[in-house]
Amino acid sequence: MATATQTKYEVNVDIVPSKLQSGIVYAPFDLAQAELESENYDIISLPVNVEQRMIQGKQHNVSTKGNYVREGVLYIPRKGTKLVRNSPILYSAEEATQAHRDIKEFYPSKEAIEKALADSVDFPLHNIGIPTNRFNEEALTIWAFGAGDSDKAQAYGNWLRNGEPEIMKMPVWAVDKDYVNKQNYPFARQLWFSRLDSRSVLNGGSRDLHSGDRVRGVREVSAEGASQKVSKTTETENVKKYTPQEIEEHKKIVEGVRTGELPASKLEEVLGLFSRL
Repeated sequence: MATATQTKYEVNVDIVPSKLQSGIVYAPFDLAQAELESENYDIISLPVNVEQRMIQGKQHNVSTKGNYVREGVLYIPRKGTKLVRNSPILYSAEEATQAHRDIKEFYPSKEAIEKALADSVDFPLHNIGIPTNRFNEEALTIWAFGAGDSDKAQAYGNWLRNGEPEIMKMPVWAVDKDYVNKQNYPFARQLWFSRLDSRSVLNGGSRDLHSGDRVRGVREVSAEGASQKVSKTTETENVKKYTPQEIEEHKKIVEGVRTGELPASKLEEVLGLFSRL
């Protein structure tokens, strides 16, 4: 176990309009959420995230860097998969982060699952691509980007198609169906919303809450208070982007697929690492 040292986690504010402020924290998910909430930020939702991308432009941090959002994916063995607006992980962040650190799944309670499913949409059972000129036709993109408004969803699709990078099809990544159906209980993964250079992937297969990736928050502020940058000192280990142990784990996956000891579907975990850069 790493020795606890003084580490300063910061909300790095990069969006400062008159009423809405947004920033990111680089930390394990549970610590990032705690830091954001201590400064009255909520973890950003997909509709707000895409709105800010369109407002700020394709060269802004909100577009050139991916981040975790508040949505999550519920994988229900032999029944289906749902994208939920309020991930169960939001309410058990410490437990979920530790599960991923231990290379395990996070299994929400029955009550947490029922609560999450109240605002949800079907998520694919395998990796797919959605043409950006059809965001107003697909239930997933209408719900995810437009919050039910097909015109708003298509506005993001049109924005992706114009300018650089030009994105004609957006990938959606899911955990392998065979793996899901081998589980005894439903499990949750937090959704990662990828940068534009990664084609704005909706990555529902990430199991790396512990690795210190970006978590984006948003809050309403007055114009007078919109320029501040907040920080807080926390007793924990220094966070690295990827630890040697995590890199070694991904190397073992690649080697296992090469030798035939692991199915090719396991490569999705390795792809997930690159999609979050």
